[in-house]
Amino acid sequence: MTLYKSGEDYLKAILVLTNRNGAVRSLDVANYLNVTKPSVCRAMRLLREGEFLSMDENKRIHLTELGREVAEKVYERNRVLTNGLIAIGVDPETAQQDACRIEHDLSRATFEKLKAHWEQFVPNAER
Repeated sequence: MTLYKSGEDYLKAILVLTNRNGAVRSLDVANYLNVTKPSVCRAMRLLREGEFLSMDENKRIHLTELGREVAEKVYERNRVLTNGLIAIGVDPETAQQDACRIEHDLSRATFEKLKAHWEQFVPNAER
């Protein structure tokens, strides 16, 4: 299954909410991403079909190993890019918004170069 930007955003949101709250439900994801519940339900169905997540009998959402791997990769990109942009003077809100757009389209090679540079010259850029 091809995973698009929105799917990556959903997986990242589930990872963040799981780390923050433990249990995650569709309504939590809808509130976090500021989207409608029907949009979340459709996305959850597609992500289940792609084996990125599962839902238990209480409708709690759980990332599969594959889903967690993708979510952690996207979340790392987001953190590194946000902190790097803040370090060069971009205000935090703009840095977060720009990082969210960039994280999906940046090549792995370019990301690794930026990450290595920022880790060398910018304190806390990797966090």
